[in-house]
Amino acid sequence: MKTADLTMLIQIDTESGMYVGQIEEFPAAISQGKTIDELKTNLIDALKILLEVQKEQLYKGYGKIKILKRKLQFT
Repeated sequence: MKTADLTMLIQIDTESGMYVGQIEEFPAAISQGKTIDELKTNLIDALKILLEVQKEQLYKGYGKIKILKRKLQFT
């Protein structure tokens, strides 16, 4: 499996002491964690959910129209 380099934007919530972050390239992927490692894991989970929801919405938009799917590789 290929990997992608993404950027985490991290803040510390001064009230709770939790790390709060989002993925710069996918701003809707937002999460929190007690440590930066936990935040990273939670952000990856948030991104997976976001991409799955977007995929479902995309296919609903096509309805019964026949579409072709092809892999797209980029560097």
